[in-house]
Amino acid sequence: MKKRKIVLLIADLAAMILLTWLDQFTKNMAVFYLKGQPSVPILKDILVLQYLENKGAAFGMLQNQKIFFVFIEVLILLVIGFVLIRMPALKKYNLMHVILVLVASGAIGNMIDRVVQDYVVDFIYFVLIDFPIFNVADIYVTCATVIFVIVVLFYYKEEDFAFLSVKQKIQRTPNYTEDEDGKR
Repeated sequence: MKKRKIVLLIADLAAMILLTWLDQFTKNMAVFYLKGQPSVPILKDILVLQYLENKGAAFGMLQNQKIFFVFIEVLILLVIGFVLIRMPALKKYNLMHVILVLVASGAIGNMIDRVVQDYVVDFIYFVLIDFPIFNVADIYVTCATVIFVIVVLFYYKEEDFAFLSVKQKIQRTPNYTEDEDGKR
């Protein structure tokens, strides 16, 4: 079981690095090809690539609050690290690993922008619904949040999150072990 947990944590870290790299790569391409240029239509009147330097959060809220955002992102990453370390190495938690990796990658990607250049590079704009301009890191966080809500409502049960309890209860349990599928 410990070997599987170590493998999962290494896989999580590798996925975070890859996804963060992909986010940073797309932002660098946006800076190179879109900064100072007119919008580039991808799907006429639906999807446009448009460069924006965002010093705030979603929908441009809380402009120029870099320290606050970096603090929140570090806090999120610490909580994710805590959960990943505590999470049992069972297959039923694989989806939760994906969710946490996506959120962490999005937080890291946007935090890199804030720390390095004081703003986040956004460049994807849905003209059809006039949705605020966003980036790949934002897609990670949004998709993860939607998946999280669905699985918490319909897949996981409250007792599936007992591993998050800071208080370790000493329980006498029958002498059995679970395999990686959670079966006894």
